[in-house]
Amino acid sequence: MISGLLFSQMLLAQVTLPDTLQSENDTLAILKKLNVKQDPRLEKMLNWDVENNKVRNGIEGYRVEIFFSSKMDAHEKARQTKVDFLSKFPDYPVYVVFVAPNFRVRVGDFRTKSEAWKLYKKIERIYPAAFVVHGNINFPILKPLNYERRY
Repeated sequence: MISGLLFSQMLLAQVTLPDTLQSENDTLAILKKLNVKQDPRLEKMLNWDVENNKVRNGIEGYRVEIFFSSKMDAHEKARQTKVDFLSKFPDYPVYVVFVAPNFRVRVGDFRTKSEAWKLYKKIERIYPAAFVVHGNINFPILKPLNYERRY
């Protein structure tokens, strides 16, 4: 009984890092201060990945394409489609993209195909030509959880 109580308390405990580590933004500096023993090749790969992510302006993910056209008035229709979509679904980011020769309207920044598919199912009657596309998306906005304290 007592061991069960102690075990549950250990599960609920939070681990806090020393102040010197919490103020660091650079993950590599944190790893060096922690004195992690690892293969030098792994450290080289980690450095390469960090540098690559600094250059990229997004990550791989999915969006739902709701419009594409190459007609003379395609740009104006794409902008109108964006306004129309935002009036119905204001919680999703909408992008007008030109991929020669088409103007396209894409919605959302989804990490997984199933997340994009949920939006597709929600809008398929309103936008029957919609489909899910793979590509670069913006980095997700990190929102605090409801139970986290805001400072």
